[in-house]
Amino acid sequence: MVRKVVRYLNNPVLEQIAEPVTEFDTPELHQLIVDMFDTMYKAHGVGLAAPQIDVAKRVTVIDTTGGDEEEEPEQLVLINPQVILTDGKQTGEEGCLSIPGFREPVRRPKIATVRAQDVKGEWFEITGEDLLARAMMHEIDHLNGILFLSHLSALKRDLIKRKIRKLQKAGEWE
Repeated sequence: MVRKVVRYLNNPVLEQIAEPVTEFDTPELHQLIVDMFDTMYKAHGVGLAAPQIDVAKRVTVIDTTGGDEEEEPEQLVLINPQVILTDGKQTGEEGCLSIPGFREPVRRPKIATVRAQDVKGEWFEITGEDLLARAMMHEIDHLNGILFLSHLSALKRDLIKRKIRKLQKAGEWE
């Protein structure tokens, strides 16, 4: 089921630290993950964190193919993820499903290694480079209440916030 993506400045869940998942392999957790992938693909994203659909849990889904039907899906589920190693730097344009219409260059690690749990609660490690590293870091930021705007200069961040408030006043920001 496709869920509504929470918009920035409309819901405090986006700026709060999400709660750890403590119960695994439940029908609710499985359904949450299916709903998150459905929502992410519908919005043409490559990642989605549970707080973005108003669920304050440490769950994120990633597929760097973005649901492109020409490519084999590369679905990744990270539950209670922890960044254990980063290396290098890359700068690339980032957007966010909770801040639609805004994209800015953001500096992230070129390589990131994450330790996380799967849907059954089993721990695993994954190392990603380039887009996967960027997506993992972006989504883990969400779980920590951090938006990509935090990586921008104060001037750029304030400019975007002003534009969003203008859109809200005009009734164009749900």
